Amino acid sequence: MPRPAADLRPAPLAAEPMLPRAFRVAARRRETHDVFTLELEPADAPGEAFAFEPGQFNMLYVLGAGEVPISISGDPTRPGRLMHTVRAVGGVTRLLEGLKKGDSLGVRGPYGAPWPVLDAEGRDVVVVAGGIGLAPLRPLICQVLARRDRFGRVSIVFGTRSPADILLAKDLERWRSKFDVDVLLTVDHAPPGWRGHVGVVTALLPRAAFDPANARAFVCGPEVMMRFTVQELAHRGLPAASVHVTMERNMKCAIGLCGHCQYGPEFVCKDGPVFRFDRIERIFGVREL
Repeated sequence: MPRPAADLRPAPLAAEPMLPRAFRVAARRRETHDVFTLELEPADAPGEAFAFEPGQFNMLYVLGAGEVPISISGDPTRPGRLMHTVRAVGGVTRLLEGLKKGDSLGVRGPYGAPWPVLDAEGRDVVVVAGGIGLAPLRPLICQVLARRDRFGRVSIVFGTRSPADILLAKDLERWRSKFDVDVLLTVDHAPPGWRGHVGVVTALLPRAAFDPANARAFVCGPEVMMRFTVQELAHRGLPAASVHVTMERNMKCAIGLCGHCQYGPEFVCKDGPVFRFDRIERIFGVREL
């Protein structure tokens, strides 16, 4: 049950993992018509660094309404503010959308297995995102670019519904301006005047430069998009053990107690949300699992 405001106080995660810590909105911005970004800071310690690893998530708690799991979308090399990019699709996320600068909310986390960035060092990196899936991949991209000399070729492939739905447009432009990063963008549908690529994101994968014998791929998006992406990467010679995906499931406790996010033998909250694809390949396409 939601805790009253008086109980929304800072607490060590290890000591009380179910107790949210009070944060407040330091800044907010609109990304698209249904996606927004909140920048948060601890209510009792503004400016305090929030350490996390790319791919981890937090539980965001709106007083009296409940919690939702949201991936962290900030830059792990600049942890001064906690950043979450959210799509307003349900009751709690719509309440988050209505928060203003200075408003309070609860935060639990960070939780979950991160993107294995260290494992990709010395290899080519392929990042494939669909729609809101770019947000959980942003911390990984930031970390790779901050250590650019440790990686081989870097390709960022992003697909979304329309030009109006392009997420994190300023980041994409900044990444595209770098000479040592290849950014490929496509939309499903485009109005007259659009000069970019039109089509599904997998259609761009043949243009991504990487050595399948020495590469790692990181994929986030709708499950159907991820399934076809993994198939196309396999067609290019990249084995399932070299591909990592992040799964979004119905999480309630975030610490493996409630069972809401059970995925076959795995619990997404503690075994994921990032999985090496060969670990879940057998059950990935099973409906209603």
